[in-house]
Amino acid sequence: MSDENIVDLNERRPSDEWRKYVKLIAVAIILITILATIISNLFIVEQGEYKVVRQFGEVVRVVDEPGLNYKLPFIQSVTTLPKYQMIYDIPPAEINTLDKKRMLADHYALWRIEDPQLMISNAATIERAEAIMGEIIFSAIRAELGQLNFDEIINEEKSSRGSFNEMVRERVNEALERSNYGIILTDVRMKRTDLPEENEEAVYRRMISERQSTAQDYLSQGDAEANRIKANTDREVQEIVATATADARVIEGEGEEEAASIYNDAFGRDPDFYQLYRTLQSYEQTIGEETVIVLPADSPYARILMGYID
Repeated sequence: MSDENIVDLNERRPSDEWRKYVKLIAVAIILITILATIISNLFIVEQGEYKVVRQFGEVVRVVDEPGLNYKLPFIQSVTTLPKYQMIYDIPPAEINTLDKKRMLADHYALWRIEDPQLMISNAATIERAEAIMGEIIFSAIRAELGQLNFDEIINEEKSSRGSFNEMVRERVNEALERSNYGIILTDVRMKRTDLPEENEEAVYRRMISERQSTAQDYLSQGDAEANRIKANTDREVQEIVATATADARVIEGEGEEEAASIYNDAFGRDPDFYQLYRTLQSYEQTIGEETVIVLPADSPYARILMGYID
């Protein structure tokens, strides 16, 4: 047999280089997987928040200091809760006042998480915590406002609420503490008060009637005041006219007296002239446009009338 027909199996055996590459790739994949797992289970705690670590639904720790932290992969989860105060807009609710009137009270609340572990264990989520707190707040508001009349609630001047918000806050916090919800109400305020829709129209009509009655009272008072002023003015005018008339009569009498004195003095100096003057005055009184007088021609009266004066 010729050497040319002999095959060396060692030469045809695959090289071991590819096995090295496969091992390297496998190690790299394992390292990347481990690194990705580590990175995915790192979490950062920022300022103003809690990180609650839960394992199989149970809270195992709460991290509240800012920084980088780690959780166990697959079996632990992280929930973020805020440290700062939150605003909860309480849905308007209908209540009955002490004087049996219905009204809608609209409030808002300021609250924060006091104990994240209790909050997660008993309320689970922020939405659930707000719903629970809203029910307790409504119950407290209904109890407090139910002790007041409607006018005392809507009218600041007549209000006797005093520390109403403080009383509601204390009552709510006592209930939250008893139930271990881990949250605290810091403040509650009333935004507005409204009437139920079915009562608004009746109230508007009553308000219009009251305003019209008030306006009519003002008009009546104005008319009465105007009549009083007019009567006083008429009386003052009558007094002034009476006084002026009396003064005029006194002055007129004094003038007539002085005129008579002057006439007497003047006529006493010339009796003939006085006789002539009186005769002329009698003509004015007795003779008109159609007067017919029959007198003897030699009558002194006729002579003077005809212009014959001795």
